[in-house]
Amino acid sequence: MAAHQALLLLAALTLGTANHDAGDRPATEAAEQAADAPRRLKVWFLGDRGHHQPAARAAEVQAPLAARGVDLFYREDLDLLQPGALEAADALVVYANHDLLGADGRGGERAAALLEWVRGGGALVAVHCASFCFRDREEYVGLVGGQFLRHGAGTFRTEVVDGEHPITQGYDGFESWDETYVHHLLSDDRRVLEQRPAQGDEAGPEDWTWTREEGEGRVFYTAWGHDSRTWTHEGFQDLLVRGIRWATGDDAPGKAWPEDGFTYREARVPNYQPAGQGRVHDSMQEPLEPAASARHHVVPPGMRLELFATEPLVTKAIAQCWDERGRLWVAETVDYPNDRKDAGGGDRIVILEDVDGDGRADTRTVYAEGLSVPTSLVHGPDGLIVSQAPAMLLLPDRDGDDRADERIELFRGWGTGDTHAGPSNLRYGFDGWIWGTVGYAGFNGEVGGVQHRFGSGIYRFRPDGSALESLRATTNNTWGLGLSEEGLVFGSTANGNASVHLGIPNRVYERLRGWSPGPLQTIAETQRFHPVTEGVRQVDFHGQYTAGAGHALYTARAFPERYWNRAAFVSGPTGHLVGQLFLEPDGSHYRARDGWSLFASRDEWCAPISAEVGPDGCVWILDWYNYIVQHNPTPRGFDNGPGNAYVTPLRDKTHGRIWRVVPEGGTTAAPPLADLGQRVAALEDGNLFWRLSAQRLLARAPGADRDAALLRMLAEPRVDAVGLVPGALHAAHLLLGEAGAGEAARLEAERLLRLHARGPHAVLRRLACELLPRDAALTDLVLEGRLLDDAAPRVRLAALLALAETPGDTRVGIELERLLREPSFVEDRWLPEAALAAAAHLFTAYKRLSLFHPAPRPWAATPADGRPPASQPPRWRSLALVSRCSQMGGHTERLLLAANSFLSAR
Repeated sequence: MAAHQALLLLAALTLGTANHDAGDRPATEAAEQAADAPRRLKVWFLGDRGHHQPAARAAEVQAPLAARGVDLFYREDLDLLQPGALEAADALVVYANHDLLGADGRGGERAAALLEWVRGGGALVAVHCASFCFRDREEYVGLVGGQFLRHGAGTFRTEVVDGEHPITQGYDGFESWDETYVHHLLSDDRRVLEQRPAQGDEAGPEDWTWTREEGEGRVFYTAWGHDSRTWTHEGFQDLLVRGIRWATGDDAPGKAWPEDGFTYREARVPNYQPAGQGRVHDSMQEPLEPAASARHHVVPPGMRLELFATEPLVTKAIAQCWDERGRLWVAETVDYPNDRKDAGGGDRIVILEDVDGDGRADTRTVYAEGLSVPTSLVHGPDGLIVSQAPAMLLLPDRDGDDRADERIELFRGWGTGDTHAGPSNLRYGFDGWIWGTVGYAGFNGEVGGVQHRFGSGIYRFRPDGSALESLRATTNNTWGLGLSEEGLVFGSTANGNASVHLGIPNRVYERLRGWSPGPLQTIAETQRFHPVTEGVRQVDFHGQYTAGAGHALYTARAFPERYWNRAAFVSGPTGHLVGQLFLEPDGSHYRARDGWSLFASRDEWCAPISAEVGPDGCVWILDWYNYIVQHNPTPRGFDNGPGNAYVTPLRDKTHGRIWRVVPEGGTTAAPPLADLGQRVAALEDGNLFWRLSAQRLLARAPGADRDAALLRMLAEPRVDAVGLVPGALHAAHLLLGEAGAGEAARLEAERLLRLHARGPHAVLRRLACELLPRDAALTDLVLEGRLLDDAAPRVRLAALLALAETPGDTRVGIELERLLREPSFVEDRWLPEAALAAAAHLFTAYKRLSLFHPAPRPWAATPADGRPPASQPPRWRSLALVSRCSQMGGHTERLLLAANSFLSAR
C-alpha cells in the first residue's frame, strides 16, 4: 500500500497575507540563470479528446522538456484562446483536432484573440494535426501557413533543407514511423526547414517543417507527431524544444540547458518497480536550500510561487488551518511515522504570522506542545480541535494568550496501528459539525453513548464531541476531503482514487434492512498524475496517485474564473506535485476531469502533502520536503516500525517549506469580523473561508439581533459570481441548524425557506428539502411544488431524501412509480437509490397504518407495461412500485437487493 509522509492535511483555511504587485519577483525567479543561458519557458499545450490522444503525447514529453527548461501545461478548452490566458504563457503549442473554432458562435472572437496575440509577439507552435484544426477560420490556416490534405504512413527520415536557420543549426534530423502528411493552401511567406522525401507517385518532396513570422510574433510548424513512436524520439523532442524556443524569440534555440545543480550521496533506498522490488538504489539526491529548490518548481502561466515559511521557522508541517485573524496554524510532527507516544510526544501546534505584510512569516508562536502525531486541526466554536489518534482533542485558549489552556479529550477510538491511516482532513461544515476522513486504521469507540465501528471513509461529529456519524466508506486509505460552496461533499483516497462524491450518506441506507451502500467509487476520468521529472519513486499504482492527499476545492475568487467552485487540488508527494481536477455535474452526480498540475517540481525532496485555499485566495502548499515519502509496505531487507512504516535513517526530521501559489492579479483582502454587522456581511464574502469563519463566530453568539440580521439576509438573497446566494445559504444553516436561533426566528426562517422552495435559486430549493421539519407540510411542499421534477438534479435528490423521512402519503407512491419509468431518472447515479429509500419508508408507513395488504399480488395482473390502472387502490399502486423496482436489477445489484428486501418485508 502506498504511503505518504504524514497523514493528512487539510483543515479549515485562511490568512490575510500581503498583496504583491504582479511585477514583484517571485521566489522561483529570485536566482535567475546567467544572462547568456536560455530562460525557463511556460507553455500552454492545447489538446482535445481525439484519436491523436494529445494528453498522452504531452505526458510523454513533459519530463524531457522540463529537463530542458520548457514546462508544458495541458488544456483542452477553447477558452484558452483569449487575452489574458494567452498573454500569461511564453508560447502556445497546438496539437489537436478541434474541427471548429466557433461551434459556440465565438470563433471570430477566439481567432481575433489568437491572431492579435501572435502579431503582438506571441509564439505559436503547431504540431502535426494542428494543420487540420479550426478549418472554419481562414485566418488560422493562414497563420499556420498551410493545411493538411491527406496522408499515408511509413518510416522515413526528413532532409534538412535550410541549415542556416537558428532552429536547424546543429540539428541533423531523425528517422521515425509517422503519417506522411501532404499539405495544401500553402502560404508564400514560409521558410521551409525540412522536407519529407517523395513517396509513391508524389511529384516531389513534401514541405515538412517550416516557420513564419506574423507581425512581431513567430510561428513554428512541423508535420511530425502522429503517435508515441515520434513523440518519444529524442530527435523529435529536440526539434520541438528548438521550435518552441525560436518561436519565443530565442535565436540560439539549440543551446544546451545548464546543469540542474543536483548533487548526490551514497544511500540505501528501496526501489519498487511495477513488476516488483528492484535492486536497492545506492545513492540519493542531496537537499536544496529553498531558493535553489524553487528554481525546479513550476506553476501554470498566470501564476507565481512565493515562499511563506521555511526551516527553522517551520519543520515537518503535516496539517494547516487559519484562524479568523488570518494567521496560519500548523501541526508539526517529528514523531511521525514510528515514534508515536501515548504521552509526552515531540510534536506541537504553532502559529505563523506575517507581521510586516511582506508575504513571509515573521513570527512563530508555540500554541501547544507535548503532542504526538497530530494529523489535522480546525477551529471549532470552543477552540482548536486536533485529531491525534487514538483521541480527538479540544485545545482551547480561554485567556487569549495564544497558548492552549487545557487538553480536553472529546472522544477516543481512532486506530493507532498505522500512523498514516488515522483521522485527518478536519473541516468546519455548513451544518456546524466537524467533518473529516479516516484511513484503514478506522474507528472503534463510544461517542455520546453510541458504539461506532468503521474503517476508511468520511465522518462528521459535533464540536463538543457529543455525537459521531460515519457518512460513507471509501475504497482504501483516505486522506482527502473538500466542501463545495453549496455544501456538496467530495474526497479522495491515497491510492488510485483521486476523486469521489458523497451523494447519499450511510444513514439513508441503514434505514432499510439488508441494504449496504458500498464504498464510494471514483469520479475521476483518470488516476494518472503528471510529474515533471523521471525521479519518481512509488510502491504501487505507478504513474498514479499513490499518496493522494487532500481534495480542497478552489472556493475563492483570486484565481481565474475557470477555477471558481470547480477545481479540486490533490497532492501527490511521490510525484512531487499538486494535481488539479475540474468537477463537472453529471445529473445528481459529478465527474472529475484531469486538469494536470497546479504545482510540480523536479527536486526529488519536494513532497507536497497539503494544498489548501487560504484567506488571501491563494493556494497554500505544505512541502514535507523529505526524500523518503513511502510509508509501507516494508521493503525486503528493511525492518517494520511501530507506526507500520519501514525503518530507515533517511527519513528527514529538520526540513519543511510552505509555499503559496499566487495569481498574477494579486491576492484578495480579508473582511473585518469585529462586530455583528461585519460578521453577517462576511457571509457574502468571495472566499468560502471567510464565510465559514463568520458563520462559526455567529454560531457562538446567538441572540435576537443576530437572528434579525440573518432573517433579512435570508429574505433578500443576493446572487454571487458563481450563481449562488451565499448569504442566504449560511443564514439558513444558522437559523435552522444547531446554532441556537430563537423560536420565533426559526419559524420565520421556515416560512421564508418554504417561499424559496418555489423560487429561482436552486440551492435554496435544495436547502428547503434538507432543513425544513420532516412533517406532512414538507411532503405537500415537495409534491405541490413539483420538486421531484425540478430542473436541478440536486434538488430532485434532496426532495426524494426528504420524502424518505416524512409521514407516509399515498401520493408519494404514485410519483415514485412515475419517476422510475423515466430512462434519464433510472440512469442517474443517485436518484434511483433515493427513490428506493423513499419507497422503503413509504411501505413501512403503510404497514404501520394497516394499509399494506399482502395479497393479491397486483403486479401480476397489471397491463404489459407494468403500470397499474388509475382505479387501483393506493396500496396496490405501491406494490406495483415494488414490482417496478424489482425489474431494475440491471441498474445496480443494490437496487434489486433493496427491492427484494421490500418484498420480503411483507
